[in-house]
Formats: sequence, C-alpha cells, structure tokens
Amino acid sequence: MNTAIIVCGGPGAGKSTYGASLAAGRHAALLDIDTVTERLARLALTQSGHSPDDRDSEYFKQTFREPIYDTLFDIARDNLPFQDVVIVGPFTREIRDRDWPGKLCELLGSAVEVHYVQCAPDIRRQRLMDRGNARDRAKLADWENFLRYYGDESPPMFDHVLVDGA
Repeated sequence: MNTAIIVCGGPGAGKSTYGASLAAGRHAALLDIDTVTERLARLALTQSGHSPDDRDSEYFKQTFREPIYDTLFDIARDNLPFQDVVIVGPFTREIRDRDWPGKLCELLGSAVEVHYVQCAPDIRRQRLMDRGNARDRAKLADWENFLRYYGDESPPMFDHVLVDGA
C-alpha cells in the first residue's frame, strides 16, 4: 500500500523545500498547494473582484479553502494506487483535530504520515521577505497579527514527524 505524506506548517517554515526533498527521496508524486492551485485561485479571485494575492481574508478562507484542499486530496487519491504522494499545504485547522489522520486514511484509502515543519518566527519572516511573493505582503505588513493567527505553532495533536525547518 502506498502512503500519503502530509507536509504541513506555517508560511515560510520550509514546507515546500522539505516536501520536494522528501518526494525526491521516496520517488513520490509531489502535490504542493501553491503549484496545484495557484493559477486557478488567482483567476477566481480576480474574476470575483478581489486581490489575486489574497490568501488570508475571511472571503478567501470561506470561498476557496475547502475546494483547494479537496482538489489536493482528489489528485492524491488518483495517484496513490501507483506511488506514494507528498501533499504540501498549511493545514492549520486540521492539525488541531486529533482524528484527522484517521479521517485522511479513510478519505484517501491509504496509510497517512504527517510531517510538521516549524522554525522560529524571525527565520520565517526573513524567508517571506526574501521570496518576494505578493501573497506575503499582507502577512509582512501586519506581522504581529499574522503571528497571532498562527498562534504558538504548536505541533499537531496526533502522532507526527517533527521537522526543524531552520
């Protein structure tokens, strides 16, 4: 049976870098939330009269969050019969649900591993500044609120692999 490996953590923690390395090492498919959904999210936001760079507003979360995650899981489910799949995304709400790995096993029909990537806020802030992505401007402009939203970055409430993203 193949495995779905979920790589989660806050923006700038190092999820994409770690996920790509993990996928290469395991010869797994890589489904990074930004690559899989970015073009469609930007188009849909623009067409609905919103900033194409919005990823933090209630409008974005209420309208796009679930369909984006559902799309990742649909693509993963299609690939899992053939190989392991690494799915990279924040999954900030999901990691607070003790039963989430079990729910994912059922949804995906495969074993699930969760890898949680974390690093110090000052490192994350510098990474967001260095990558220069327009989606990060709001986070950087209101850094204290951003940190409050992501809380103390407590690891998931279930068994997981803790990854130092520093």
